[in-house]
Amino acid sequence: MSHDNAYKLLFSEPQIVIDLLQGFVHEPWVADLDFSSLEKVSTHHVADTLHRRENDVIWRVKCQNQWLYVYLLIEFQSRIDYFMAVRIVTYIGLLYQDLIKQQKLGKKDKLPPVFPIVLYNGKPRWSASTELSTLIHDLPHGFNHYKPSLRYLLLDEGRYRVDTLHPLKNLVAAIFRLEQAKTHQDMIAVIDDLLQWLTQPEQASIHRAFNIWIKRVLRINKKITEPIDNVNDLIEVKTMLAETIANWPKEWQAKGRVEGRVEGRLEGKAEGMKTMLQRERLLFKRMIDKRFGKTIAESAWFFLQTIEKIEDLEKVSDWLLDCETGENFLACFKQH
Repeated sequence: MSHDNAYKLLFSEPQIVIDLLQGFVHEPWVADLDFSSLEKVSTHHVADTLHRRENDVIWRVKCQNQWLYVYLLIEFQSRIDYFMAVRIVTYIGLLYQDLIKQQKLGKKDKLPPVFPIVLYNGKPRWSASTELSTLIHDLPHGFNHYKPSLRYLLLDEGRYRVDTLHPLKNLVAAIFRLEQAKTHQDMIAVIDDLLQWLTQPEQASIHRAFNIWIKRVLRINKKITEPIDNVNDLIEVKTMLAETIANWPKEWQAKGRVEGRVEGRLEGKAEGMKTMLQRERLLFKRMIDKRFGKTIAESAWFFLQTIEKIEDLEKVSDWLLDCETGENFLACFKQH
């Protein structure tokens, strides 16, 4: 299964769509939606008329006894589509044609409203216009009355800060946090939240969708080297990540470096030395926590903040490998 399809599987779950609308669509009409009527709609109308759209998900929900269609376009391309608004108006037109073709509308019936959402997770921040009319030249003498107008809601995952997402008990916020996770510990923290939220038997399909999607994230981002095809649920994913962290000291001794520090230094080249040093200190604090526990990590943090050169942190990794107890580890700071 591709990463795109794994993502589509997530947004084929009604609870995730509900969390998307309630948590990320800040419009007053959301309060009028009857989520008990929420149902998924086939996207075959797009496949029949244009190239197959694997990333389209369409739902409909009653709003004051009228159907509202939610058209979710999941966008994974690395380049920003300047004419996304044109694509959206095309897809909505195809949806309307399909509803008419199926004779679901009478001659005097009005077309149902469609709410288009573009979910984007690329690295460059989205800069294309979300309004169709801005892509069309203006003409004088009242011609602009004939310009088509359509707006879509853009959800650019990279624009959401993790510290604002973390307090939210929201499955879509969890997806965004997982996408932005930089370490195994970050992923474990999100999985812990999911395990607390998804406790009912009827939520088993959401468990499965998250499990499939997280494995795709791990493969694509190369965050783990162990075989993961036989990891069947979120608890197993968490256990695997935790075991990977527990084995880090052995890997440092064999390789002579820390996986997390390599990534941190590569990312830190564009940052100031002060910022990079602080990132290194925080990374070591997490390592100490995993090796010797929170109390030792808090005590060591006082000493870590006195280190002013990255080169001086090299000896800390040696102490982590050589010391058998947290007390011995703290003694190394005091002796140096």
